[in-house]
Amino acid sequence: MADINKGPGLNSPNPEPSMPQGRLLLAFLLMGAVLFLTPYFYKAVMPAKSAETAAEENKPAETVPPPAEAQATATPAAMAAKTAVPPVSGVKQEIFIVDTSVYRVTLSSQGGVVTSWVLKKYKDGDGHPLELVNAAGVAKAGYPFSLAFLKAKPAVDVNTVLYAAKPAPDGLGIEYDYSDGVVTVRKSFHFERASYLSDVSSEVTQGGAGVPNLMAWRGGFGDANSQKHVSQELTLFYDTAAAKLITKAAKSAKDGPSTDYGSYSFAGIEDHYFAAVFLPLAEGSFAIRTVSDSVPGVVEKEEQPNPGAEVGGAARNEFKLFAGPKDIDLLRKVDPRLEQMVDFGRWFGWLAKPLFLTVNWINDRMTHNFGWAIVVVTILINMALLPLRLTSMKSMKKMQALKPQVDAIGAKYKNVGLRDPRKADQNAEVMELYKKHGVNPMGGCLPMVFQFPVFIAFYSVLQVAIEMRGASWLWVTDLSQPENLAIRVLPVAMIIAQFVMQKMTPNPSADPNQQKMMLFMPLIFGVMFYSVSSGLVLYWLTSNLVGIVQQYFINQSMPAPEPSGPQPPAAKSKKGGGGKR
Repeated sequence: MADINKGPGLNSPNPEPSMPQGRLLLAFLLMGAVLFLTPYFYKAVMPAKSAETAAEENKPAETVPPPAEAQATATPAAMAAKTAVPPVSGVKQEIFIVDTSVYRVTLSSQGGVVTSWVLKKYKDGDGHPLELVNAAGVAKAGYPFSLAFLKAKPAVDVNTVLYAAKPAPDGLGIEYDYSDGVVTVRKSFHFERASYLSDVSSEVTQGGAGVPNLMAWRGGFGDANSQKHVSQELTLFYDTAAAKLITKAAKSAKDGPSTDYGSYSFAGIEDHYFAAVFLPLAEGSFAIRTVSDSVPGVVEKEEQPNPGAEVGGAARNEFKLFAGPKDIDLLRKVDPRLEQMVDFGRWFGWLAKPLFLTVNWINDRMTHNFGWAIVVVTILINMALLPLRLTSMKSMKKMQALKPQVDAIGAKYKNVGLRDPRKADQNAEVMELYKKHGVNPMGGCLPMVFQFPVFIAFYSVLQVAIEMRGASWLWVTDLSQPENLAIRVLPVAMIIAQFVMQKMTPNPSADPNQQKMMLFMPLIFGVMFYSVSSGLVLYWLTSNLVGIVQQYFINQSMPAPEPSGPQPPAAKSKKGGGGKR
């Protein structure tokens, strides 16, 4: 206003004689008020007039476009100059370490990334604290929390530049800033002293405009020393609308990255026992992109496809991060929906989860050892199945008593082939005999039929329950893995126990080939169980030992019946044939 009032129009030596000076002053004051107050009533910025001569003031003023028009017509160079900020960067690489009661996280100012994420309470296959970052994969796929971009990348490689680091006063967090005057990046991390939760964020702008970005965890995740590690790695997200957990393997991205966008409760990456999932701080949609990285394994040295997760998609991303074990109690406290990451199986999950909760409860309140908890639960299961075992034994005893009559029917049709129509007549006679005496030929299989779902449920529990991982029992160092011995004791003991129980159990079959095959069953089971988890073998061994005790008392209370019915003619014929020779 000062410049305008000093213009030549006010100081002209020949003012209009008909215009009193008071009115002229009032007019200028009104003009000033209009110029001063107009920006508060209109969103567009009024152009300022230049202080020129009175003649020039009468000329049309050169208008300045409003901000929206200016951004639409300005060149990139002009925009860069307009929105430039002072450069910010680090001078040298700085390492920052967060050491809490549950993890030790190492971060680097070069790229603003995580170079190591060690879980203190868990060991890898070599007995070292578990490292979640796959060192073999970072050279090819980058460190965790590198930034990826959905569309155009910034003009600077933001994953290699040096960031200015600002550690938090409590030592539990750090902020990374970088700017070259045009591209600006900010990352922040803040951790908790006794929790697997942390806060992470990323923000990228270029020329003042936001650049959509994603935070990545690629090149492998979890226990890389596991034999089946790669096949157990998955990306995942929980679709809130469908109330469904969706997982993807590396093969889903074999032809290129696979992007999912929606309203998700969480998204991230997992293996069998551990997970790193991002939970949005506010409601809304975000993206997760699944990529496939071919990196060398620790156990299998050749390159294999590993899934990688990239999460975010906004110019500014803010998440809670859970990076730790898939412990049901921990997951439930963070978000009950996270429990679904512990997959007890599609078909027998209804049995596996209650079984796990029972074992866990007995471990916490009684045995304080998962091995002995499995033993207790196995005894309880076998006691519950005792009525079925008694029913099965009665059926087998009846079949044993009817064996001579069954043999007689077999001798009657001894020359009949399996495809002969008369074979059906033989089976019908046998079934009629069983029906007459109230025998269920399948009665002997009832305990096994009911034990099979329990067996599958125990298998699922030992495969996915983090509590079983590394749990020891006597000489067994890890119940979720086979014994680490040259000769595995549990499978050998199981073979012996099963053979003893089989010898104690009456065999009603008249077929000698079937009897021989039954004698080989313990050996077949031993081969099958030799490479499975020790906890599963412990369950089957305990079940056999309980079965031996039960069978002993059953045999004492239910003596073998006297054979009834005619002797098989085949035996007489064979004796007579021997006499002729």
